[in-house]
Amino acid sequence: MNVAIIMPAYNEEKRIGKTLEAYSTYFENSWINYEILVVINNTKDRTEEIVKGFAKKNKKIKYLTLAKGGKGYAITEGWKDALKRDFDLIGFVDADMATPPEAFHQLIKNINGYDGTIADRRLKESIIEPRQKIKRRITSSVFNFLVRALYFFPYRDTQCGAKIFKSEALRKVVYNMGMTKWAFDVELLYLFHKEGFKIKPVKTIWKDMDFSKIDLRKSSVQMFFAVMQLRIIKSHFKRLLRPVKPLIGILWRIVK
Repeated sequence: MNVAIIMPAYNEEKRIGKTLEAYSTYFENSWINYEILVVINNTKDRTEEIVKGFAKKNKKIKYLTLAKGGKGYAITEGWKDALKRDFDLIGFVDADMATPPEAFHQLIKNINGYDGTIADRRLKESIIEPRQKIKRRITSSVFNFLVRALYFFPYRDTQCGAKIFKSEALRKVVYNMGMTKWAFDVELLYLFHKEGFKIKPVKTIWKDMDFSKIDLRKSSVQMFFAVMQLRIIKSHFKRLLRPVKPLIGILWRIVK
């Protein structure tokens, strides 16, 4: 089986080396023919230098360098690049190794009969280390409730940074992606759901890593307006909602 793993990397000099070492070592000892494509995303530190060093040692590690920002944009561009080659499965994982390689492997193992698999931290079998703080759990629960109410999703964890899809299914949705940051995962799953593709949530191992770049208070506001804006754009009643759309756009630009 040929598998491409897209790894977006924005200022990840402290973590990218450890992640590439762990993933390449793990999959070298598996039955999978893998490629790790690091999408260096408008980085300002030594991320590119470190990735190039690994690419010289391991030909299965490749990289793209982008001038534009946004995690979703980086993943989408990585997917488009991988679709030019002959892969059975194409996915992505965050560069901080919050999802260890053995957990990502579970996504591959569970894809039979499905068009994609996504890591779900809310499954009781999932292992979360350490247990998230109460404020983060509440924020996550409220966001999840909002998404499920707006999009009628069966998914309980849209935001975990580990997902993989069959190439033929991904090809049908990737060119319709518009969100580049906070609502990227929601739009992605919305498009798969709309096309009738079957996506399976899978238990995972997730570790809350150090050096987090996320301001929870600010990001919560940004995520709220992003999913609201996306709901308006994708709504069947978007013509009726036109008076609201400019207001959402103004607020989004303020918190972006």
